[in-house]
Amino acid sequence: MNKKTGEILSPAGNFQMLEAAVRCGADAVYLGAKDFSARRNAENFSVSELKAAAEYCHIRGVKAYLTLNILIKDSELSAACELARAAYLAGIDGVIIQDIGLAHILKTAVPGLSLHASTQMSVMSPSALPYLKKAGFKRVVAAREMSLSELKIFCRRAEELGLETEVFVHGALCMSVSGQCRLSAFLGSRSGNRGLCAGPCRLPFSVEGGTGHDLSLKDLSLLNHLSELQNIGVNSFKIEGRMKRPEYVAAATAAAYAARDMGYVPQDIENLLKNVFSRSGFTDGYYTGNLNRDMFGIRTKDDVTAADAAFASLHGLYRAERQSVKISAALTVKSNTPLRLTLSDGENTVIAEGEIPQSAQNKPVTAERLKAAIDKFGSTPYLPEKIDVICDNGLFVPAAEINSLRRAAAEKLDSARAEIKRECPPISAYTAENTKRAAKPQKLYARFFRREQLPESLAGISKIIFPIENEPPEIPAGISAVAELPRITANEEYIKNRLELFKRHGFTKALCGNIAAVNVALDCGFSVIADIGLNIYNSASAKEARNMGADEITLSCEMLLSDISRLSSPISTGIIAYGKLPLMLYRCCPVKNGKSCKECGGNGTVTDRKGVVFPIQCGKTYSEMLNSVPVWLADRKAELAALDFLTLYFTDETAAQAEEIINAYINGGAPCEKYTRGLYYRGVI
Repeated sequence: MNKKTGEILSPAGNFQMLEAAVRCGADAVYLGAKDFSARRNAENFSVSELKAAAEYCHIRGVKAYLTLNILIKDSELSAACELARAAYLAGIDGVIIQDIGLAHILKTAVPGLSLHASTQMSVMSPSALPYLKKAGFKRVVAAREMSLSELKIFCRRAEELGLETEVFVHGALCMSVSGQCRLSAFLGSRSGNRGLCAGPCRLPFSVEGGTGHDLSLKDLSLLNHLSELQNIGVNSFKIEGRMKRPEYVAAATAAAYAARDMGYVPQDIENLLKNVFSRSGFTDGYYTGNLNRDMFGIRTKDDVTAADAAFASLHGLYRAERQSVKISAALTVKSNTPLRLTLSDGENTVIAEGEIPQSAQNKPVTAERLKAAIDKFGSTPYLPEKIDVICDNGLFVPAAEINSLRRAAAEKLDSARAEIKRECPPISAYTAENTKRAAKPQKLYARFFRREQLPESLAGISKIIFPIENEPPEIPAGISAVAELPRITANEEYIKNRLELFKRHGFTKALCGNIAAVNVALDCGFSVIADIGLNIYNSASAKEARNMGADEITLSCEMLLSDISRLSSPISTGIIAYGKLPLMLYRCCPVKNGKSCKECGGNGTVTDRKGVVFPIQCGKTYSEMLNSVPVWLADRKAELAALDFLTLYFTDETAAQAEEIINAYINGGAPCEKYTRGLYYRGVI
């Protein structure tokens, strides 16, 4: 793909949206099947409908990508692989994936399938790219939280590795980094990582001095930056919106098409786009680096009223076919010979034959009139650039015969362009390898946020985990020291410098919550524990975590204990068994909608409409919303026997409280007054 062009990639939650996207200038669409899609509440497509969608797109020179971008259970891996194979045979041009285990299987099982790393993988640093290349990905969807300067470096490295870069340029903007939000899962068992986010962040959540909707960002729009994005090497401009209406898709696609090809969005289309859907306007705050209250917004009554007025005027944008496929045509009209029309798109050539022309009784047909008749491809996607007519003198051809010949030739060209010639042998049912290690004594790890939280006695603790953004503590003899890397690894040089400091203080392992962090830690000579941010959710992803370079895994906190007990892993596995789990990961802290970081002092909270208070914990480059109460499993240790280690995740506890909790997990202890079992027993849907 020419990096100076860049495809317009539009959403298609159903066939009507697909038509709207294609007719308004999309070069590609992304769509979901009935299962395993991050928008499971959209209408989506059956396998037969995927085939029809791919055919429709290919006839019109448009690509179709399937979203398989959720975390997959062991029990679902076979079905997910078979869906990917069926989609490939149906003509789908690529698959967007979040689960590294699924990607690992498909790389060899369906080698012709193009793999795209979903934004759910939280990729915002070039250090992630070498692994993704090795893992078989052809394209990476960059995180929406990246700035222009970061994207420049990212695109340059991606181009060096032969990877394409895809960037969201318009649509809804999640408060949390994609793939790192558990708010919907913890509040109602509807997991965003499983495609059923209930969008609770759009409900009233308040910070001190805020608006009362302080987890709601305006929609993203980078349409005015498309020329700049083209110049830095972005290959695909993605529009969000599989849950929206066809009118929205039409307006957003038309606006992106104009921005790319004309360098600006015409005012009438810009007005339509703003009216059809916005949350009090749009934001480019991440891209420009302006992370402040101007990024926040909600859907108001005025926004809804404007949309109702805009819908009627938008139908005209996608009512008719868009003639975008350039062809050549050649018509031969000879005595005693059937009419013959040849169409070619440069790759496919088709021929349609008609009746033998009659002798003219009055006015014979001319080459000019025949050329004008052949040129009427308005109801098709074809645009004749060249029409040649060879016509003997003295012949008559009825207009209806020319029309019929043109339709027959166009239908043949449709069939040729839609034909898929692919083969892929059946995929064997997935069975996890029996790689469980021999039983060993279960270990306790303790993660502390601040040095003053460390109790005097750490008896029973095997590893201490400590964030590298804070000053390293002194580690008692006999305890392994683990450096926790920032959950956003945008500033890699800073991270490397901090790791060198921690190495001098005896730290030898690193806790890594994203792909880039793993590679940075390995490059600095640390061994790696995969953290919950890597979303290890099945036996295949556990195996792939080892291939990535990890030698221990903290499993996803959205897994059921029953699934955990059956998981097969070639390396040690554990869970966060105590602590206020991080529910959202922010690059734009919600407290900024009420006051500055200086005014907050790192003591922010978010309160929901029921009065529940969620602490905000700040790093130097990001912040997290923690759950209001901790997970407690000290009294359920017998049910955790399949695990190699348990992590106690201390956030705002005192040293005395930490010591008491450690003792409870050593000896077995009753829960504190307010606690949760997390999702380990109730799971997610």
